Formats: sequence, C-alpha cells, structure tokens
Amino acid sequence: MHSTKRKRFYFFLSLILLGLVISLLADYIMPFGPYDQDLTMALKPPDATHWLGTDRYGRDMLSRTLSGAKTTVFTALAVALAASSLGSFIGLICGYHKGKATTVLLRLTDVFLAFPSMVFAIAVAGILGGGTFNAAFAIAAVAWPKYTRLVRNQVLPLRHEYYIEAARMSGFSSLQILIVQILPEIIGPVLITAALDIGTIITEIAGLSFLGLGTAPPAAEWGSMMSGARNLLQTAPWTVFVPGAAIFITVATFQLFADSLRDLADSKTTR
Repeated sequence: MHSTKRKRFYFFLSLILLGLVISLLADYIMPFGPYDQDLTMALKPPDATHWLGTDRYGRDMLSRTLSGAKTTVFTALAVALAASSLGSFIGLICGYHKGKATTVLLRLTDVFLAFPSMVFAIAVAGILGGGTFNAAFAIAAVAWPKYTRLVRNQVLPLRHEYYIEAARMSGFSSLQILIVQILPEIIGPVLITAALDIGTIITEIAGLSFLGLGTAPPAAEWGSMMSGARNLLQTAPWTVFVPGAAIFITVATFQLFADSLRDLADSKTTR
C-alpha cells in the first residue's frame, strides 16, 4: 500500500514538473506567436495547421494557451509561496510567544478569515486596479490567514516539549528555536496545505481576469481568454473550451498531487 501511494505521488509530481518545463519553454515550442494576428484565419476550427483553432483575431489558440500557462501557473506558485511564508511566520510568532502583539495579530487574522476569500480578493483587486501583480497581491492578501491558524495550532503543543525546554536552557534564542527545532516539525502540513491551495489560486487568478480585474487583454491568460470569447460560445466554442480545459486539467493535476502528498505523509506518520 505504501509503495502504491509513493508511485502515485511520483506520477503526479512528474506531470507537474513536465507542465512547468513546458511552460518555461513555451516561447520556443509554440507553433505561432501568441499575439500574431491574421484576420483571414479568424475563428478557424481546429485543423492540421492550428491544432486548437484560432480566435476572433486569427491568433493561434494553442500558442496562446501555452503562453498563458506561464502567466497563470507561475503566478499561482508565487502567490502560494508568499501567502504560506507570511502566514507561517506570523503563526510561528503567535504560537511561541504570548502578549498584546500576539493578540492583535490573531484578531487581525480573524478579521481576514471573516470575509469570503474571493469576495475580499475582488474588493482588493478593484481598489488596486487591474493587472497581474495586483490580482496576485489581492489573492495573497486573503490566503495567508489559514496558514497562521494552522501553524499556530501546530506550535502551541510543541513549545512545552522537553527538547524545546532543553534548547532554552542551552542558551538558544527564540529565533533559533523556531527555525531549528520547531519549523521542521510543522513544515509538512504547511506544504500539503500550500499544494492544495495552488489549484484554488489558479481558479481565483482566472476568475479575477475573467471579471477584468486581473491580466488585461491582449495578454494571453486563461481567464482573460475565456472572458474575451464568452460571446462566441455558440459560434466558436473552442475559443472558450480550450482555456477552460487548460484550467480544469491544471487544477485537477495539482489537486491530485496534493492528495497523493497528503496520503504519503499520512502513511509515513502511521508507520
């Protein structure tokens, strides 16, 4: 059983690594330029030349989808890294120390958790204006509190362990104890949560772009591509289905990878 879980983990990890490599090399492997227009080829269905068809401006859908992968996936990875790092840092502080500052940070966390994440992200993105960076910042601003709560709950029972007390008596500083003694103990759940979050973040980035609060046209981004083609659903459905399928496949792969990582971690813990 453990061997099966490990094989499943490596399989989905391989798919993700393959996808990242393809995204990095998108500029070299795409058959056409993602912004090359040819109105004589507008709204052509998939054929031997344009494997996934063309959009209303004659731009190749395969090339734009490959180009959009770099924008969407790597933005999601950056957001997950930023949110998990910030939230984990605050959670470590709140779990290890007591005082008014800790109370203020926890109440601030509760305020962010009180709002539906997507609604709050739309509000923040609307205030900041459109753009990939502002959309990423808006999503990161609402994603970090869960990590703070998770890490704090992991740290609270650890701070009174004998080896932590021994480290204090040996003259270790609080920062040394947090990094050397406590962080390795709680990093597993943080990584699993971050892996689970990536699929959600990809959906949120695409959603903000679809609403006009993320990456703006003519940039190749999956949500923006769907938004620009939504009135062509009946006449040229591939212009919507192609970026939609890219979102679905990518999110599903990351979710399955996160599930396999969690199952592998649980099996190791049980053993």
